[in-house]
Amino acid sequence: MPVLKRALRQLEMAGCERIVVVVGHRREEIEAALQLWKPDLRARIETVFNPEHRLKNGVSLLVARERLERRFLLAMADHVVGGEVMRLAGAHVPPPTGATLLVDRRVDRVFDIDDATKVRTAGDRILRIGKELEEFDAIDTGVFVGTTGLLDALGEVYAEGGDASLSEGVQRLAAAGAMTVLDIGDGFWQDVDDAAMLAQAERELARRGE
Repeated sequence: MPVLKRALRQLEMAGCERIVVVVGHRREEIEAALQLWKPDLRARIETVFNPEHRLKNGVSLLVARERLERRFLLAMADHVVGGEVMRLAGAHVPPPTGATLLVDRRVDRVFDIDDATKVRTAGDRILRIGKELEEFDAIDTGVFVGTTGLLDALGEVYAEGGDASLSEGVQRLAAAGAMTVLDIGDGFWQDVDDAAMLAQAERELARRGE
């Protein structure tokens, strides 16, 4: 199954009835694939084009702002995530004006720790986030339960510098005490950036019967 199609099914596992896919690079190919997959999916699929897709990933979320409910689920299209994790996200209620990041505290078991986005927490609150953190106790799984507060934070970052990453928006919310974490426990997730990561994800899904 293509990783993007799997990502759509993961959102359905979380209970999503409408999914907004932000497209940019190779837009026509992706939109054609989404049309092809529609009969296999329960959720209604919409696309929105990001003309600034070469900027950081927070800009893509901002482009989708008008399509989102006050509370929404955000997932990276290149992350393979187990059903138990997605159901956990779907049932979670984030801070009223903030957001929650699902994290993996099993940092010694992360497949590619150098590439992972690290998180330092205090209880269920985020203190710091970033790939270059030297002190951390959790890893970003790429799944968020957000509110318009996350969009506002990203909008501020973008207005100040003409670009915005999700991590920068998270850090801004964290400084305001509005960014929490949700531990996935024994749940499965895997970022897929190369063939080795893809093979690891396929092995684990086969083992879990997913």
